Amino acid sequence: MKTTDSKKETTPKQEVKKGVTKPKSNAASGLTELFEDGLKDIYWAEKALTKALPLMAKNATSPELIDAINSHLTETEGQIERLEKVFELIGKKASAKKCDAMEGLIEEGKGILEETEVGVVRDAGIIAASQKIEHYEIATYGTLRQFAETLGLTEAAALLEETLDEEKGADKKLTEVAVNAVNLEAAEAD
Repeated sequence: MKTTDSKKETTPKQEVKKGVTKPKSNAASGLTELFEDGLKDIYWAEKALTKALPLMAKNATSPELIDAINSHLTETEGQIERLEKVFELIGKKASAKKCDAMEGLIEEGKGILEETEVGVVRDAGIIAASQKIEHYEIATYGTLRQFAETLGLTEAAALLEETLDEEKGADKKLTEVAVNAVNLEAAEAD
């Protein structure tokens, strides 16, 4: 004799293993949402940098470092415009979501200003803090560019690639300033 189970079949919920973080109710469920969330995050980050970079330039003493920071500030303003174009391309209003990582990196940079004397040692600290920021941005733009390519958003990918190249260039310029002048002078201050 065959018996049938009278229980209603349901789609099984994914079992959350012990120690695995439970997602928020508005968590991204697809690559498009993750891409959009990343755009909001870096949009906030770039806007925050337009306020932080002038402070770094004001506290730097090396003319080459001041020039590198001011040059990157101009690039950052263009990067914000480029991000707005990416939002437009995907049919979304440009909006920012607080970037905890960038907030922390900016705060770390401010801390370096408080913990160093004005001069070459502070300049070396500014370069170190700035390169941490650049490396975060390089990682973020590289990821977003790849997401855009995967999603078939070729124009958005090209815009993100342009910004990625600028971030790599800014990092290289900071390295040159550090290696060719600032770090050597800071070492002599010991």
